[in-house]
Amino acid sequence: MKKSDEMLTFMRHYKREQGISEVQMMELAAAAAKQGWPVPPPVSGIERLAKQFAAAAREETRYDKKTSRPYRANLAYTQRQSDGKQLAFWIDTDEANRSQMDKAMNKYREQMLGEAVIGTNTVEHWNRTNPNEEPIQFSLDFTDETEWKRNIPVEEEELV
Repeated sequence: MKKSDEMLTFMRHYKREQGISEVQMMELAAAAAKQGWPVPPPVSGIERLAKQFAAAAREETRYDKKTSRPYRANLAYTQRQSDGKQLAFWIDTDEANRSQMDKAMNKYREQMLGEAVIGTNTVEHWNRTNPNEEPIQFSLDFTDETEWKRNIPVEEEELV
């Protein structure tokens, strides 16, 4: 059995044992550690710092000088190395060449597509297993919403 399967089995057991339907992962991890689950070694300071830099890069938004619309200042893409390791490379949108932007935007689109597929599967499953409930609609057409959001006046956007 894979480690992730063992963890999910423990999570279901814990929820059943506690009589809960929602779980906080910190609480679950503490309960698992008490029952002898091995606690992984702490993340190194360099790894933690790298994650903080990635978070800062991910959060940075700039505004187009002509349109005043926000855009992602930094984008990431991954590349598999000859040794099999996958590395993330970060680029500045304003400095990136076409090839880098193409890789980053393809990665961005793949992430969006992955979320759309799993969201569709999840709603389809719930609708099928709850036939006496009104089916949940899950539209993947974001055309109208995208245009509406792109055209919200700045002062209204701050309230949203």
